[in-house]
Amino acid sequence: MPDPAVTAPPMLIACALGIEHLALRSGARAARGRGPAPTLLRTGMGARAAEQALTGALGRDTLKDAVVLATGFCAGLVPGMHPGDLVVADETRDPRGRTACTGTDVLVKALAAAVPGRGVHTGPLTGSDHVVRGAERAGLRATGAIAVDMESAATLLSAVRTGPRAVAAVRVVVDAPEHELVRIGTVRGGISAFRVLRSVLPAFFEWHRSSLLPRR
Repeated sequence: MPDPAVTAPPMLIACALGIEHLALRSGARAARGRGPAPTLLRTGMGARAAEQALTGALGRDTLKDAVVLATGFCAGLVPGMHPGDLVVADETRDPRGRTACTGTDVLVKALAAAVPGRGVHTGPLTGSDHVVRGAERAGLRATGAIAVDMESAATLLSAVRTGPRAVAAVRVVVDAPEHELVRIGTVRGGISAFRVLRSVLPAFFEWHRSSLLPRR
């Protein structure tokens, strides 16, 4: 167990979209009291927006030592994935490089408890500069990635470049090879993903507490 005398670093949770931010705010209110209140940062879409928002946020004195968790929706690349499944990255990657994630096992176990019955997939999360559709999924899957989004890789790379810290990425599948979605929130899959994202905060608090444990 972490030493209670040690002050936990703050937790910064980054997402891109307004609907993701709404789900997280709702979840944070429901989970109030389970851990220190996180800072929720809406970065805007795309790698450049994520990088700028993260760098600015971590430049504040109150957040300079924060652990960083990138979250929101993603496109699943693996056949058999369903909307509402969870992706826990063991690394994020884009053309600029790869970032290893911290505490993946803790997140997998905590998410299984927080959102029972949902699939939890672990593997590389790749970045893209556009929404991925159709056959392009197969090409990304061939690289070993299990899911794709537009911000996680840039978010975590920016976070570790500003200083050593725990980082992680958890995404909720909003569409998958057999379940392509055109507009979030207007189809059952989008609604399902929203509800799951709203429920993950207890797992994020557990990961935050684990960040105090000695690194090996």
